[in-house]
Amino acid sequence: MCAMARPRKPLLSTDRIVQTARALVDAEGLQAVSTRRLAAELGVSGPSLYNHFRTKDEILEAVADSVSAQVDLSMFEDGRDWRTALHDWAVSYRSALRDHPNVVPVLAHGPGRRPAGLRLADAVYGAMVDAGWSPAQATSIGALMRYFIMGSALGSFAAGFVDDASAYDPADYPHLGQAHLLAEQQDKIDERAFETGLTALLDGLERQYGQPEPGARP
Repeated sequence: MCAMARPRKPLLSTDRIVQTARALVDAEGLQAVSTRRLAAELGVSGPSLYNHFRTKDEILEAVADSVSAQVDLSMFEDGRDWRTALHDWAVSYRSALRDHPNVVPVLAHGPGRRPAGLRLADAVYGAMVDAGWSPAQATSIGALMRYFIMGSALGSFAAGFVDDASAYDPADYPHLGQAHLLAEQQDKIDERAFETGLTALLDGLERQYGQPEPGARP
């Protein structure tokens, strides 16, 4: 009889490392990632990771970029007007961050050298300049939208209230009589808050559209 071949372990690859690290970050946070832990999860020796990444920070950068790569950018290429494109991009960006909230602190440092992050920044900036915004205004819009989207993904407003009515004594908090009910409607409240803020931002930008930037010479 022929001996049965042993099942081969999946080959170690950059994608496998990133996927495994992202799953760890999603489940346990950034602090869960170490080369030793990753090697154990992947069933390999620790030094083999260094053929793909030199440091833990490089791994986390790659994880962050894999999240940026999930953001849809097609709205900047298919003829949508700048306001609609910004809205649809912001919704897609927030969705990606909501799926991977623990990686937001890494993304908040900016794109650095991350390819997907740079493509994202390039798409937004290019679309705004093509729509008629000045380069300076386009840069400010990209920064403004990033601040807003990142901030919305850092935590939940509704989840910050405990579901114990006794915590909100009307003598001390006369307007928080229903605050204990917020947590159970967390998704609805946070979604509505995001859309309210996004609409307000876009309304403000639309009022500025076509106007000279502050401080610019006539």
